[in-house]
Amino acid sequence: MKKIIIYTDGGSRGNPGKAAIGVVFCSEDGAPLKKFGEYLGDGLTNNEAEYRAVVFALKKLREMVGEVALAATEVQIRSDSELLVNQMSGRYRIKNENIRMFVVNIQRLMEGFGKVSYVAIPREQNKMADAMVNQALDAQIVK
Repeated sequence: MKKIIIYTDGGSRGNPGKAAIGVVFCSEDGAPLKKFGEYLGDGLTNNEAEYRAVVFALKKLREMVGEVALAATEVQIRSDSELLVNQMSGRYRIKNENIRMFVVNIQRLMEGFGKVSYVAIPREQNKMADAMVNQALDAQIVK
């Protein structure tokens, strides 16, 4: 089974405020394969951006891998959002209805993969994804 590690981050300047996501795909040995940053718009919370980063990552990975190879792909999503990791791992209940919609969408996107797991990491280990968030925000604010 092929393992893909995905670092995700979402951030907003203001909460709610201007928001962006950062996603970094890495091989099993940690070598970066692809990096993405995307501006989301204004009026979003940090938590919404964190969940949107996972939605983006799983959609993009499905495109990259192709439907035929999903079952042979193990995905490990690493995030510095303990809330996201604990909710997606079933350790925390989801009280916010808006977040619940993201979770349902993410669960649908997880279908077919060999395995999907979530790992909480310190912010220091998520610098590449964080940099993609800030690049996307900076590029949008300059315009």
